[in-house]
Amino acid sequence: MTSEGTRKRLVERLRAKGIGDEVVLSAIAGTPRHLFVDEALSSRAYEDSALPIGRGQTISQPYVVAMMTQALLNGRRLEKVLEVGTGSGYQAAVLSPLVDKVFTVERIGELVRIARKRFHRLGLKNVYTRHSDGTLGWPSQAPFDGILVTAGGRIPDALTEQLAVGARLVAPVSAGRVQELTCITRTESGFEEENLGAVTFVPLLEGLE
Repeated sequence: MTSEGTRKRLVERLRAKGIGDEVVLSAIAGTPRHLFVDEALSSRAYEDSALPIGRGQTISQPYVVAMMTQALLNGRRLEKVLEVGTGSGYQAAVLSPLVDKVFTVERIGELVRIARKRFHRLGLKNVYTRHSDGTLGWPSQAPFDGILVTAGGRIPDALTEQLAVGARLVAPVSAGRVQELTCITRTESGFEEENLGAVTFVPLLEGLE
């Protein structure tokens, strides 16, 4: 279930669902998702579905990872990207070959430690982790050429303030009981928003565990 053929079938499913950026699809194909889930779930690693990773968190559905990555990059290679919510580390690993530097923050210490081991095992030398309140971003590394938020809620002002002009922030934004994946672009005069569709993510929380 972790073979090259299995990964190719996942990529074909993503392509059929509308993911057209071949660079993103190549990164999905090259990322061993089975290493980012518990061994008991490894046989399901290349299904197009979210899976539990413990502590009430999930590894996102590959289609959603691909869609968010495609929207963030918008056909360009970015220099510095911030990810809010490291989780299993899978999204950061997908970003690693596509951007120069990935800065990823996670509020749950246990998840940070596990993700760091995975990044080390895979030799991802351009991924930088921090156990921190993600709603605060990573001010010392700002501005960012892109920001991905992998938890749903209201987008904190601290994150939009850390966007470079022309950069995009992609996040699930809560609207009542519904979350809408939203792409926010910072312009010289303010911010522009685009709705990318309904999604379901764990809530964006403040503080540390």
